[in-house]
Amino acid sequence: MPTRSTYAWRPLTARDWGVLEELFGPRGACGGCWCMVWRSPSRKAFEEGQGEENRAAFKRIAAQDPSPGVLLFAPGDDRAVGWCSVGPRAAFPALERSRVLKPLDDVDVWSITCFYVRKDHRRQGLMVELLHAAAAYVRSRGGRWLEGYPVRPYSDRMPAAFAWTGLLQAFLDAGFHEAGRHSDARPIMRRKV
Repeated sequence: MPTRSTYAWRPLTARDWGVLEELFGPRGACGGCWCMVWRSPSRKAFEEGQGEENRAAFKRIAAQDPSPGVLLFAPGDDRAVGWCSVGPRAAFPALERSRVLKPLDDVDVWSITCFYVRKDHRRQGLMVELLHAAAAYVRSRGGRWLEGYPVRPYSDRMPAAFAWTGLLQAFLDAGFHEAGRHSDARPIMRRKV
Protein backbone atom coordinates (compact mmCIF):
# COMPACT_ATOMS: atom_id res chain seq x y z
CA MET A 1 0.00 0.00 0.00
CA PRO A 2 1.96 3.04 -1.14
CA THR A 3 1.89 6.45 0.46
CA ARG A 4 2.26 9.57 -1.67
CA SER A 5 5.88 8.69 -2.42
CA THR A 6 8.01 5.64 -2.96
CA TYR A 7 7.63 4.49 0.66
CA ALA A 8 5.34 1.57 1.41
CA TRP A 9 3.33 0.95 4.56
CA ARG A 10 1.36 -1.80 6.17
CA PRO A 11 -0.57 -2.22 9.40
CA LEU A 12 1.27 -3.97 12.19
CA THR A 13 0.10 -7.55 12.68
CA ALA A 14 1.48 -10.49 14.65
CA ARG A 15 3.30 -11.49 11.45
CA ASP A 16 5.38 -8.29 11.60
CA TRP A 17 6.15 -8.40 15.32
CA GLY A 18 9.83 -9.16 14.63
CA VAL A 19 10.00 -6.19 12.25
CA LEU A 20 8.68 -3.89 14.99
CA GLU A 21 11.06 -5.36 17.59
CA GLU A 22 14.00 -4.69 15.28
CA LEU A 23 12.82 -1.10 14.71
CA PHE A 24 12.22 -0.39 18.41
CA GLY A 25 15.39 -2.14 19.60
CA PRO A 26 15.93 -3.60 23.07
CA ARG A 27 14.70 -0.45 24.84
CA GLY A 28 11.28 -0.61 23.20
CA ALA A 29 11.73 2.63 21.23
CA CYS A 30 12.15 4.76 24.35
CA GLY A 31 12.80 3.69 27.92
CA GLY A 32 10.79 0.46 27.81
CA CYS A 33 7.62 2.14 26.55
CA TRP A 34 6.80 -0.33 23.77
CA CYS A 35 4.07 2.09 22.68
CA MET A 36 2.10 1.49 25.87
CA VAL A 37 2.14 4.90 27.57
CA TRP A 38 -1.20 5.89 25.99
CA ARG A 39 -2.68 2.38 26.15
CA SER A 40 -2.06 1.54 29.82
CA PRO A 41 -5.02 1.80 32.17
CA SER A 42 -3.04 4.13 34.48
CA ARG A 43 0.29 5.92 34.69
CA LYS A 44 1.25 3.60 37.54
CA ALA A 45 0.49 0.51 35.43
CA PHE A 46 2.63 1.90 32.62
CA GLU A 47 5.57 2.63 34.91
CA GLU A 48 5.37 -0.76 36.60
CA GLY A 49 5.29 -2.42 33.18
CA GLN A 50 8.22 -0.57 31.61
CA GLY A 51 10.35 -3.05 29.74
CA GLU A 52 9.31 -6.68 29.39
CA GLU A 53 5.73 -6.32 30.68
CA ASN A 54 4.99 -3.49 28.25
CA ARG A 55 6.60 -5.48 25.42
CA ALA A 56 4.41 -8.51 26.18
CA ALA A 57 1.28 -6.35 26.48
CA PHE A 58 1.93 -4.62 23.17
CA LYS A 59 2.68 -7.93 21.46
CA ARG A 60 -0.81 -9.10 22.49
CA ILE A 61 -2.32 -5.88 21.12
CA ALA A 62 -0.44 -6.29 17.83
CA ALA A 63 -2.21 -9.62 17.31
CA GLN A 64 -5.65 -8.00 17.62
CA ASP A 65 -7.89 -6.21 15.16
CA PRO A 66 -7.75 -3.34 14.44
CA SER A 67 -4.00 -3.02 14.12
CA PRO A 68 -2.45 -0.63 16.66
CA GLY A 69 -0.58 1.28 13.97
CA VAL A 70 1.36 1.32 10.74
CA LEU A 71 4.93 0.48 9.77
CA LEU A 72 6.74 2.42 7.04
CA PHE A 73 9.29 0.84 4.68
CA ALA A 74 11.83 2.52 2.39
CA PRO A 75 12.03 1.25 -1.19
CA GLY A 76 13.88 -2.07 -1.37
CA ASP A 77 14.22 -2.37 2.42
CA ASP A 78 12.38 -5.06 4.37
CA ARG A 79 13.32 -3.39 7.67
CA ALA A 80 10.87 -0.78 8.90
CA VAL A 81 12.09 2.80 8.95
CA GLY A 82 9.13 4.23 10.88
CA TRP A 83 6.14 3.56 13.09
CA CYS A 84 2.94 5.50 13.76
CA SER A 85 0.55 4.49 16.52
CA VAL A 86 -3.06 4.98 15.42
CA GLY A 87 -6.39 3.63 16.59
CA PRO A 88 -9.86 4.55 17.75
CA ARG A 89 -9.58 7.13 20.52
CA ALA A 90 -11.10 4.67 23.01
CA ALA A 91 -8.00 2.45 22.60
CA PHE A 92 -5.97 5.07 24.49
CA PRO A 93 -7.09 5.41 28.14
CA ALA A 94 -4.41 8.05 28.81
CA LEU A 95 -6.19 10.42 26.43
CA GLU A 96 -9.34 10.09 28.50
CA ARG A 97 -7.37 10.94 31.67
CA SER A 98 -5.76 14.03 30.13
CA ARG A 99 -7.21 17.47 30.84
CA VAL A 100 -5.19 18.92 27.97
CA LEU A 101 -6.23 16.27 25.43
CA LYS A 102 -9.82 15.65 26.50
CA PRO A 103 -12.32 15.36 23.62
CA LEU A 104 -13.25 18.56 21.85
CA ASP A 105 -16.70 17.26 20.90
CA ASP A 106 -18.54 14.03 20.18
CA VAL A 107 -16.98 13.42 16.73
CA ASP A 108 -15.88 9.78 16.40
CA VAL A 109 -12.12 10.15 15.84
CA TRP A 110 -9.16 7.84 15.43
CA SER A 111 -6.12 9.12 17.32
CA ILE A 112 -2.45 9.28 16.42
CA THR A 113 -0.51 9.10 19.65
CA CYS A 114 3.13 8.55 18.76
CA PHE A 115 5.81 8.15 16.13
CA TYR A 116 9.14 6.39 16.00
CA VAL A 117 11.60 6.81 13.14
CA ARG A 118 14.77 4.77 12.77
CA LYS A 119 17.74 6.92 13.73
CA ASP A 120 19.38 6.79 10.28
CA HIS A 121 16.14 8.03 8.66
CA ARG A 122 15.32 10.98 10.92
CA ARG A 123 14.97 14.55 9.61
CA GLN A 124 13.90 13.31 6.18
CA GLY A 125 10.17 14.10 6.34
CA LEU A 126 9.07 10.61 7.34
CA MET A 127 6.62 11.91 9.90
CA VAL A 128 4.55 13.30 7.01
CA GLU A 129 4.82 9.94 5.23
CA LEU A 130 3.60 8.21 8.37
CA LEU A 131 0.68 10.63 8.71
CA HIS A 132 -0.42 9.88 5.15
CA ALA A 133 -0.09 6.14 5.84
CA ALA A 134 -2.15 6.47 9.03
CA ALA A 135 -4.85 8.36 7.13
CA ALA A 136 -4.96 5.67 4.44
CA TYR A 137 -5.20 2.97 7.09
CA VAL A 138 -8.03 4.73 8.95
CA ARG A 139 -9.90 5.25 5.68
CA SER A 140 -9.50 1.52 4.87
CA ARG A 141 -11.09 0.73 8.24
CA GLY A 142 -14.08 3.01 7.63
CA GLY A 143 -12.89 5.82 9.90
CA ARG A 144 -13.76 9.36 8.88
CA TRP A 145 -11.71 11.60 11.16
CA LEU A 146 -8.10 11.41 12.29
CA GLU A 147 -6.81 13.41 15.23
CA GLY A 148 -3.29 14.06 16.56
CA TYR A 149 -1.62 15.91 19.42
CA PRO A 150 1.69 17.36 18.19
CA VAL A 151 4.18 19.63 19.86
CA ARG A 152 5.58 22.85 18.49
CA PRO A 153 9.40 22.63 18.63
CA TYR A 154 11.08 25.08 20.94
CA SER A 155 14.22 25.03 18.74
CA ASP A 156 15.41 23.88 15.32
CA ARG A 157 17.29 20.98 16.91
CA MET A 158 14.57 19.58 19.12
CA PRO A 159 15.68 16.16 20.42
CA ALA A 160 13.74 13.24 18.92
CA ALA A 161 12.74 12.10 22.41
CA PHE A 162 10.58 15.22 22.75
CA ALA A 163 8.92 14.85 19.34
CA TRP A 164 7.31 11.44 19.86
CA THR A 165 3.74 12.77 19.60
CA GLY A 166 4.58 14.50 16.34
CA LEU A 167 5.57 17.96 15.19
CA LEU A 168 3.00 20.60 14.36
CA GLN A 169 4.51 21.39 10.97
CA ALA A 170 4.36 17.74 9.89
CA PHE A 171 0.64 17.64 10.70
CA LEU A 172 0.07 20.84 8.72
CA ASP A 173 2.07 19.46 5.78
CA ALA A 174 -0.07 16.30 5.84
CA GLY A 175 -3.33 18.25 5.53
CA PHE A 176 -4.40 18.52 9.18
CA HIS A 177 -5.95 21.66 10.66
CA GLU A 178 -6.20 22.83 14.24
CA ALA A 179 -9.59 21.75 15.57
CA GLY A 180 -9.09 23.28 19.00
CA ARG A 181 -7.02 23.20 22.12
CA HIS A 182 -7.43 23.02 25.86
CA SER A 183 -3.91 24.36 26.43
CA ASP A 184 -1.84 27.02 24.70
CA ALA A 185 1.01 24.54 24.34
CA ARG A 186 -0.84 21.59 22.75
CA PRO A 187 -3.04 21.94 19.67
CA ILE A 188 -5.47 19.18 18.71
CA MET A 189 -5.11 18.62 14.98
CA ARG A 190 -7.67 16.93 12.72
CA ARG A 191 -7.99 15.67 9.18
CA LYS A 192 -10.95 14.18 7.39
CA VAL A 193 -9.90 10.94 5.74
